[in-house]
Amino acid sequence: MPASTALITGGASGVGFATARRWLRDGGRVALLDLNEDALTRAAASLGPGTVFASANVASDDAVRDAVERAVGQLGGSLDVVVNCAGIARPAAAADVSDSDWSGLVDVHLNGTMRVSRAAYPWLAQSPQAAIVNVSSVAAQAGMPGRSSYCAAKAGIEGLTRALAVEWASQGIRVNAVAPGYINSEMTAGLIAKGSLDLSPIIARTPMARLAEPEEISGAIAFLASPDASYVTGQTLYVDGGMTVDGNWY
Repeated sequence: MPASTALITGGASGVGFATARRWLRDGGRVALLDLNEDALTRAAASLGPGTVFASANVASDDAVRDAVERAVGQLGGSLDVVVNCAGIARPAAAADVSDSDWSGLVDVHLNGTMRVSRAAYPWLAQSPQAAIVNVSSVAAQAGMPGRSSYCAAKAGIEGLTRALAVEWASQGIRVNAVAPGYINSEMTAGLIAKGSLDLSPIIARTPMARLAEPEEISGAIAFLASPDASYVTGQTLYVDGGMTVDGNWY
């Protein structure tokens, strides 16, 4: 991948952090956006030169616009790639989920993806290698009990990916998504610790019989953002160890 500038939301940990590390390794420059200021500071210090950061809540349009402007300014006024990776987990039974919990999760995942993409658009439209990579999930295809808002948000991200790909193609902006299976991440560990997630059936349902590592997802993101994918847009690449194609249920 040629040297380029990337804005990565949720960049302080997990897949976002792994993607930032990959970007820097390939010679690019990175701006991290995250709500957790302490984690952002630690992540930027860990990644070293070539990294800038701005804290922002992707559920706030004003905060997103300000953070994107500040981040792009720190990158020298140019932006080539956006990776929408920010996310939260709020498992709840559909019959009991509150309006605030439902809308809060959808606002971060789906609306946040739109807010960041829209705020970054003016700079992406000036780039000769512009790309957006959104992070979906196997939950966009699977009906997961206790994850109704998450499933809806991720399915929405895939629809948004297709719509933006068509609308912004004339501006030279490619828009794709990756849809991971379960990842060996802090979010997954937190759900397990709370008793909201049992790994045994997940591993059993995954033909490759393991979780994904963040670096494996970042590799797929790097491909979709690179010139190697120059004629790929509006697509969702499932990186799930075979989970969504497994036919062993019969």
